[in-house]
Amino acid sequence: MALKLHPSIDHGLRRGSSNFAGGTLTCKCASNPVQVRITGDVLHNHACGCTKCWKPEGAVFSVVGVVPRDNVQVVSGAEKLHVVDASAVIQRHACRDCGVHMYGRIENANHPFYGLDFIHTELSRDEGWQEPQFAAFVSSIIEAGFPPAQMGEVRAQLKSVGLEPYDCLSPPLMDAIATHVAKASGRLAA
Repeated sequence: MALKLHPSIDHGLRRGSSNFAGGTLTCKCASNPVQVRITGDVLHNHACGCTKCWKPEGAVFSVVGVVPRDNVQVVSGAEKLHVVDASAVIQRHACRDCGVHMYGRIENANHPFYGLDFIHTELSRDEGWQEPQFAAFVSSIIEAGFPPAQMGEVRAQLKSVGLEPYDCLSPPLMDAIATHVAKASGRLAA
């Protein structure tokens, strides 16, 4: 029997549309929900095993992608948003009532991912979002209490749906971080 990793990956990936123009994310509140309009599609959409990302009930992984912060606009319920952990690198803005993370923002201008916001496309009813491209921080699910003995099964299941499992980020994203650090230190020309 397959593990329940995340609803959007458990039964195979649903391919996105190459010309997707964006959509609206809605929190889980039945009345007066927080809504966030996203212009354009996400980049680097992926399954994430870290313990900080919001996950739907029963999911082992979150699915999170990034968009330019200028493409994120809160269109309703802004008064319900609060930052979950002000000391975290990613400032996760969540609904006070239902707890759903609507977007995460990096405020440190020196961070390699400054200017990008992190979102959960599953909060949108709009179809066409980029499907997950890889799985990151896979080993971190152990920190949340997942049995270490089942990690081989987790990695095999991720691979079976086309997600390469990493215990960090994908190679292109790790290269982007290293390039940023090298430029900031002067070891690589800007």
